[in-house]
Amino acid sequence: MIGTFEPGKNEVDRRVLDWLLEESQPAVRYRALVDLLGRPESDPEVRKALSNIARVGWVRDQLRLQGPKGFWEPREPKNVEEWVDFLYFPPFRATNWRALVLSELGVDAAHPGVKKLADLLFEYKLRLGSPFNFFYEEMCISANTARMLTRFGHGDHPKVQRLWNWIIEDQRADGGWNCSQGTPGTLDVWEPLAAFASVPTAKRSTKMRAAIDRGAEFYLERKLFREGRPYPPWLRFHYPNHYFYDILVGLDVVTDLGFAGDRRLRPALELLGKKRQRDGTWPIDKLHPDIGPGVTVHPDPKKIKPLVLEPAGHSSKWVTLKALRVLKRVESAS
Repeated sequence: MIGTFEPGKNEVDRRVLDWLLEESQPAVRYRALVDLLGRPESDPEVRKALSNIARVGWVRDQLRLQGPKGFWEPREPKNVEEWVDFLYFPPFRATNWRALVLSELGVDAAHPGVKKLADLLFEYKLRLGSPFNFFYEEMCISANTARMLTRFGHGDHPKVQRLWNWIIEDQRADGGWNCSQGTPGTLDVWEPLAAFASVPTAKRSTKMRAAIDRGAEFYLERKLFREGRPYPPWLRFHYPNHYFYDILVGLDVVTDLGFAGDRRLRPALELLGKKRQRDGTWPIDKLHPDIGPGVTVHPDPKKIKPLVLEPAGHSSKWVTLKALRVLKRVESAS
């Protein structure tokens, strides 16, 4: 049973929607109004929720920890060696990771804290003279940066355009992407498609549209999770995701890009339905880093302190929001 979303007819969905619309988390309320109820951006309630995102809830909690110069690290780098790690380490609590979360939660791009974040990324990570710049870096890094800065209002900046060119250039012959050069694509590198989804449809170039079609086909051919041996972390739900993949990430991105009516989504949608709890919500299963046995390319989970917005093992507003908007897109496409 895939499930549906009928807030006007289904009592469970109505209660879940009321929960998502609570004013204590305006980032969730804003997206629920727009994505689930179809309210226009000009709607007074939508505008109010948007204006409150930086004032109440998760975004406020993150911004309150931001330093006066815009970063979360204790100090600026003193030398080139420190510059390499600046903004990016330690995972997943350094500035780069918090900025990704803020961009996803919809904080106003005009907010002073967001402006400082963008300036830092352009200065330290998008300068060719930097010892660690994000041009031609691992695709997860480059695409996440393009997505973040686009959501922060800098999608047309020449340096972001350079990132788009790299994303398109690095797409593999099979339509996917990979962080290891000379290798086929992998579902694990989802960030390029998510980056393209952040670009308004009318602003997508011909090359972007072609890359989207090939990338979506790569995911649909594999039913969003059938690649190699079964990998349990892909079947668990998380937030923040950072650069880790799971089927909810895949469903959200592929349906957002206009492929919600493709029947090859059905196995992933059935898994989504099975993971729904009796009260109509979905939980965060694990906090990242959640990695399978034998994986060595990621940081040691025992040495990493997760970035926590909602605790694992409990109903999650953000995961539930994403799951319901996937179902709504699928219904609309049927």
